[in-house]
Amino acid sequence: MPTATMMPAMAHPNDPVAHGHDARTGVDFDRLFRDESPGVFRTLYAFAGGRRDIAEEATAEAFARAIASTRTLREPLAWIYRVGFRIASVELQRDRTRGELTEEGAEDATDTGELIAALRKLSRNQRAAIVLRYEAGLDVGVIAKRMGIAAPTVRVHIHRGRARLRELLGTEEMN
Repeated sequence: MPTATMMPAMAHPNDPVAHGHDARTGVDFDRLFRDESPGVFRTLYAFAGGRRDIAEEATAEAFARAIASTRTLREPLAWIYRVGFRIASVELQRDRTRGELTEEGAEDATDTGELIAALRKLSRNQRAAIVLRYEAGLDVGVIAKRMGIAAPTVRVHIHRGRARLRELLGTEEMN
């Protein structure tokens, strides 16, 4: 689980953003990190197929980039999710390119392991939509904002992802 120690350490003592609150935008990054980082981490953990190292790094880096970009952010949490997905995708691609095993840090339980393996076989957008819907419990409108795509597109990704998971897992229906 990400901790507050992952936040950037080099800050000017008079910089209000460095202390968690940006008076110009009204964003309290300390509160945002405390309240939302566990959900961001869980979502990225599932998205990365159980890779804790990638989920931790993507979560910390997304929040750090949000703080650095505070002047331009309109919806910080949606932006953090999009950046986190992008960072995790790049790391997963690097591992595939280098031929490294992607099993490191994966769950040990058989059922969970099968699900994570099946999630890895979905497209990036299908995996993100499925994880946000069923792990984070978000509705389609919120998922669309966090992914930066239209709600009908999210529905298509969820529908196709569920169908592919049923095929891969050999089940009739996924809850």
